Amino acid sequence: MQKLNFPKFEYRFKSTENKVSIFDVIRKKFIILQPEEWVRQHCVHYLINEKKYPKSLINVEKELTINGLKKRYDIVIFNSDGSIHLIVECKSHKIKIDQTTFDQIARYNLVLNASYLMVTNGLNHYYCEMDLDEERYAFLENIPHYKSK
Repeated sequence: MQKLNFPKFEYRFKSTENKVSIFDVIRKKFIILQPEEWVRQHCVHYLINEKKYPKSLINVEKELTINGLKKRYDIVIFNSDGSIHLIVECKSHKIKIDQTTFDQIARYNLVLNASYLMVTNGLNHYYCEMDLDEERYAFLENIPHYKSK
């Protein structure tokens, strides 16, 4: 697989029926290894190991409804009160991050109201802090480390 712009982590693979799977520590199961999943798993481990977010506050690949359409977010980190701290949109390393990607995560955030957004293709990472009252965002150098409230 492609080397990504994330720290290395310990991962587990298994192969069945000519398909390679990677173990997801959040979903607690093996997931077929596609390029986007490779990025998602690196990002999950980055959030846990580098940013110190507890596994218990992380949700991966869940469905949400936007304007009557069913969508799936990649990663959400909750605050301890159940509100959403961060949404992460992961793309394959082959996909260039562009306005379409930001539009996608912005639509998700209309429903989820996260404080922070992260968009990554594993090579390039973009971080924003939301001002929900003013409906604006500011780009950041990085997202904050976990702080319990």
